[in-house]
Amino acid sequence: MSEKPAASPEPAFKKSVGREYLESIVVAVILALFIRTFAVQAFKIPTGSMEPNLLIGDHLLVNKLVYSPSLGPLEDALLGKKPIQRGHVVVFKFPEDPTRDFIKRVIGLPGETIEIRNKQVFVDGKAIDEPYAHFIEAPLRPDDPEYSHAGDGLRDSWGPQTVPAGHLLVLGDNRDNSRDSRF
Repeated sequence: MSEKPAASPEPAFKKSVGREYLESIVVAVILALFIRTFAVQAFKIPTGSMEPNLLIGDHLLVNKLVYSPSLGPLEDALLGKKPIQRGHVVVFKFPEDPTRDFIKRVIGLPGETIEIRNKQVFVDGKAIDEPYAHFIEAPLRPDDPEYSHAGDGLRDSWGPQTVPAGHLLVLGDNRDNSRDSRF
């Protein structure tokens, strides 16, 4: 009996090097867009409104998941979600120009009554300690994007105002040079 030689297996499909690179780049771009849209985004401080704590040109990485809407306690635990609290720094779209991102500190939560008397912030009638707040009487620099708002006047006294449901009251740390919820 003669045995037939074993048939050689057919060569497996081999992708070209160019296709391998192209697929890798496409996957990387999709992942980057997903991460930037839903998880983490880089921001650059555009104005002096948070000085001296955050300086013009500083870069921040913002965790978008920590304050995102929740599907339940399991998701909250896995992603480390927490409610927004007074003192947290948040990034949001400027209501008058949604192409601009603003970075401010949360001062008032929904339902709270906020008042500023002689630069002292009161929440529901009680003064709060703000070690991060900075006051300066020097005018804004002409190169600061908020310079055009300098004529709005300082807001040493403001309110009382109740923060509506679903909203926050935010102020810049550099109170005399910040376009924030007082405006």
